[in-house]
Amino acid sequence: MPNSPWSHHRSASLSDDIDFEIKGQELQFLEIELDPGESAIAEAGAMVWKDGAVGMTTVFGDGSGGADGGFMGKLLGAGKRLVTGESLFTTVFTHQGHGKARVAFASPTPGSILPLKLDQYGGALICQKDSFLAAAKGVAIGVHFQKRIMTGLFGGEGFIMQRLSGDGWVFVQMGGTLVEKELRPGEELHVDTGCLAAMTPSVEFDLVAAGGVKSMIFGGEGAFFARLRGPGHVWIQSLPFSRLAGRMLAAAGSRGGQNRGEGSLLGEFGDLIGGNR
Repeated sequence: MPNSPWSHHRSASLSDDIDFEIKGQELQFLEIELDPGESAIAEAGAMVWKDGAVGMTTVFGDGSGGADGGFMGKLLGAGKRLVTGESLFTTVFTHQGHGKARVAFASPTPGSILPLKLDQYGGALICQKDSFLAAAKGVAIGVHFQKRIMTGLFGGEGFIMQRLSGDGWVFVQMGGTLVEKELRPGEELHVDTGCLAAMTPSVEFDLVAAGGVKSMIFGGEGAFFARLRGPGHVWIQSLPFSRLAGRMLAAAGSRGGQNRGEGSLLGEFGDLIGGNR
């Protein structure tokens, strides 16, 4: 497979160590190359094309428990996905033939596909709840609660994000242009909640009021921003999907449609927190 700004060739890993290449600029797609018996998992509807030797199976949960994972384990895995607003099911793509075979996935919105090897980041990544695109089989997709964040406002549920864990490759979709920052211990960064794409678990997260009522109403900013404190890595996206959708709805003269605000279960109030009002 030819080299690209994002391409990889295999090394030792507990998860399937897939080869891949990311193609395109603003509207990217991910091409994964599998050896016989290797698998990748993805959200339903993410596939663009596949070779005929690649079989598709819909699984309950994320497929990380394997065929003998047990019903309860699969049920709990599926429940975690349901809490983050995802489907109860994922699709597993397995190379069932000989030689090499490929399958391609695309992000549903303009932006970037970010490949991350989880064992280089302590085995886990916390990201926006609709960020997952695809992964090597063996990566678990779960839910992460920011429990101490204004739990009274969220009905005790906290600020819900997505947790990806394992040692293999994951591919997360980010809106617009992507920036990675490494925070030193104690270093603080303030980010619009919608623009916070991902972070490592070592980063301390809190929500802070952005200012007075005047700035919230007349300034066009969200009522809250994310206060991040190092050490750890943070990824920032310039155009979260909810902001793009909100601008399109506003231009169309309607506030109808599906609310895809990040990290919120509160509809209208969630729009304030997400910076979309």
